[in-house]
Amino acid sequence: MNKQLFKYYLNIFLLLAFIFSPIFAFSWGTTGHRVIGEIAQRHLTKKAQKELRDLIGMESLSLWANWADFIKSDTTHTWDHASKWHYVNIPGDLTREDFMKSLQNLNAENLYSQIKDLTAQLKDKSLPIEKRQIALRFLIHFVGDLHQPLHVGREADQGGNKIAVSWFDKSTNLHSVWDNSLVEFQQFSYTEYASNLDIASNNDIKKWQESTLEDWFYDSYTLANKVYASIPEDGKLGYKYNYIFKADLDQQLLKGGIRLAQLLNEALK
Repeated sequence: MNKQLFKYYLNIFLLLAFIFSPIFAFSWGTTGHRVIGEIAQRHLTKKAQKELRDLIGMESLSLWANWADFIKSDTTHTWDHASKWHYVNIPGDLTREDFMKSLQNLNAENLYSQIKDLTAQLKDKSLPIEKRQIALRFLIHFVGDLHQPLHVGREADQGGNKIAVSWFDKSTNLHSVWDNSLVEFQQFSYTEYASNLDIASNNDIKKWQESTLEDWFYDSYTLANKVYASIPEDGKLGYKYNYIFKADLDQQLLKGGIRLAQLLNEALK
């Protein structure tokens, strides 16, 4: 095999490895995370807005919404240890009580532990500004992650990464459908999508913001169980799947934005 042909096949292999490797399964994709960041931006208190200007100037939450995924490509491997912060693994179909016990008893660093730790760091004004900025960047992303139901999924299939399906006859996996395919199928820019979703009643906003972090995880876990139970035998997903889950998708994006705003409002008051 000549060098040029070898180089061609090597490039194809690396491209496929990038596409299908679980480490590059970017949660919600760039659009979904920016939708959540944009909605949160619209629900910040004046105090939180001022504190954020001191931290990141006039930069928007949506600008930083995907930073925690982009750093997975850092060739210095500075953030390799953070890959496990993007999810929790919990067995399916538990009662609420058993779910809460499992969530509290997780041993390794994970999405739940890191949201709590990073929130404390963001609150702590004695820390260097650079450390608080990093905590903020992670939090913007991680609150989005926890509202993608398969980030509160099952270890055996890596949150749906190992469940092969097709999306309009294109081979993919279940996690990727929730990360990207469903969101992109709506054909909105992130600002259009945020504007279309951000019409919740004051009662709904109050209810979502008064719930606890543990409630947020249980909401996503409940939806994850529905997602797992709704995989067709042939694995073919398309119009019908979008019809079944569009309302869930929209509500998760909206809840993510509203709750992110609440978390930041509390941390920066």
